[in-house]
Amino acid sequence: MLHVLYLVFNLADPAVRRRVLMLKAGGASVTLAGFRRTAEAPEEIEGIRPIDLGASHDGRFAQRALAVLGAAASLGRALKDTPKPDVIVARNLEMLALARRAKALFQAGDMPVAYESLDIHRLLLRGDAVGGVLRGLERYFARDVSLLITSSPAFVRNYFAARGQVAAPVALVENKHFELQPGADGEIGAERAGPPWRIGWFGALRCSRSLRILSAFTRGEEGRFEVTLRGRPALREFEDFHGTAAAEPFLSFEGPYRNPEDLAAIYGPIHFSWVIDFFEEGQNSQWLLPNRLYEGCRFGAVPVAMRGTETARFLEERNIGIVLPEPTPQALRQAIGGMDAKRYRDLRRQVLAIDRGTWTCSRQDCLDLVARLGHLAAAPPHIAAEALA
Repeated sequence: MLHVLYLVFNLADPAVRRRVLMLKAGGASVTLAGFRRTAEAPEEIEGIRPIDLGASHDGRFAQRALAVLGAAASLGRALKDTPKPDVIVARNLEMLALARRAKALFQAGDMPVAYESLDIHRLLLRGDAVGGVLRGLERYFARDVSLLITSSPAFVRNYFAARGQVAAPVALVENKHFELQPGADGEIGAERAGPPWRIGWFGALRCSRSLRILSAFTRGEEGRFEVTLRGRPALREFEDFHGTAAAEPFLSFEGPYRNPEDLAAIYGPIHFSWVIDFFEEGQNSQWLLPNRLYEGCRFGAVPVAMRGTETARFLEERNIGIVLPEPTPQALRQAIGGMDAKRYRDLRRQVLAIDRGTWTCSRQDCLDLVARLGHLAAAPPHIAAEALA
């Protein structure tokens, strides 16, 4: 059985749990170690007791750098009872640095490392000395990685390949809905009646501009449209997230949810899925293919995207969804304000006509990922990259 050491920057990140699920479903055993952004580390994640490497704080770069240095110094104690892994998967740049330290501790200079990068942090894209130094560090730590795992081809086109950051072969592992057995997490419900037409904005809520657009739009529509928010808001990105949500007459925040277990229920009453994110406008938000794109379409919600993004390109290639020409309440009103039952029915049927494998991660996908990691462990280090290219 392939043994994977999975190093993560936030143990509480729902995406970490999904990746652990995927690795285990693919037949790997997993040792999970990482930083926490909560008072205490989770006691277990999918039956695994994670190794706590200490606290790390979102948006506090200096603190995170110090946390990495501290974790590097104490990593020997943290991993002392861990059997030697076959491969390390390092999620994000700081964990890539720790992966090199882990290889030294296991006295395994030829141990393969897969670099998992599902977002490009804005600091890496800065044009000043800080950005230059961080990109230099990434190139340094990634110079001998065996595989780059990323979730959008635009990350490769616009960053990794364009800037020469990582020369390793690429495994595109999209942010699909985790579903080992078709229909196991709920079938698509009957067609939703409207009005009111309901827009769902689910997942990582970190875009204050989206909140302003949706608030202004729903007020202007005077009840014909409602917005439901679910997930974990990045409170530091909003002036007063909870106060704003509570004050809006046609907008409601209904808290976090479990992914994938709760998706069928939360998407059941939803007509449209908001897949727009201006959090890092022109950079990461323009390139990503978010979880909510796949989840919403899996359960029959019509996606609403922004022109010029990788998400819009994805939808336009499949002739589905709604693409706004500009990020304004007026553009949203022009696109869907006159919605009627026939047009909605046509939009929804277009989404449902797409093969479900476009939206879902199957057991075969899990087996394929673990097999690819297994090939890294089996290949001699000097030819691993060439063999997988």
